[in-house]
Amino acid sequence: MTTIRREMSKMRKVIVESPFAGDGKPATIAANVAYAKRALRDALARGEAPLASHLLFTQPGILRDEIAEERSLGIDAGHAWISVADAMVVYKDRGISLGMRQGIQIALKLGILVEYREIVDL
Repeated sequence: MTTIRREMSKMRKVIVESPFAGDGKPATIAANVAYAKRALRDALARGEAPLASHLLFTQPGILRDEIAEERSLGIDAGHAWISVADAMVVYKDRGISLGMRQGIQIALKLGILVEYREIVDL
């Protein structure tokens, strides 16, 4: 167990930023969710420990993104994790949304490294 913990502690903790709601159409949301999953896989392949709160908190039974108060709660909960991350990684192939920009600004204010990435094989 000690070896496992040591290896885990070496993983760089990253916040994954990628679009979610877009224009609000189900097809756009589905495409954005699929893209975010690819972003998580990319970060894991780099040996990172990624967190994509927009995927976690929008799972059925947690928060409903279409309800303003619940969306705001999810955004705030995601932003609360920024200060403990080693970096924020922004996956930009599908654009940078207003919500992503808000997260980026918080990271920059906290002195958290912000990296921009693309998934090459789209």
